[in-house]
Amino acid sequence: MLGGVGGFTYFSLIPEHYFGGYPLIPVYFYLFGVFNIYMFDACRKYAPDKMLLLYLAMKVLKMILSIIVLVVYCIVVHEEARAFLLTFIANYLLYLMFETSFFASYELNKKRLKKNKIKDETVA
Repeated sequence: MLGGVGGFTYFSLIPEHYFGGYPLIPVYFYLFGVFNIYMFDACRKYAPDKMLLLYLAMKVLKMILSIIVLVVYCIVVHEEARAFLLTFIANYLLYLMFETSFFASYELNKKRLKKNKIKDETVA
């Protein structure tokens, strides 16, 4: 959704700032998001106690891959490098905020369910 809104903004409202590499940014975050979902699902099934460790590992992996993508793009495409960097960083921060709030609410809900389960077992 963020990619569509950003693309619309760039392409129709400020076309002078639109650059050819823009579609790569939402695709990158989409693919990484799908990878995250599969990793968290597998962790939830097979090693639920390692969820926080996986979350931190995925953050480090995303940061390293993002730096690699930024460096490669800036080396290959010099003219659009600044626009790409600024747009990518803005998307990275927005995605990070969304992802962190989602994971925090997931963990709080999990903790709440566990607490209620313990309460129910004590009462029974």
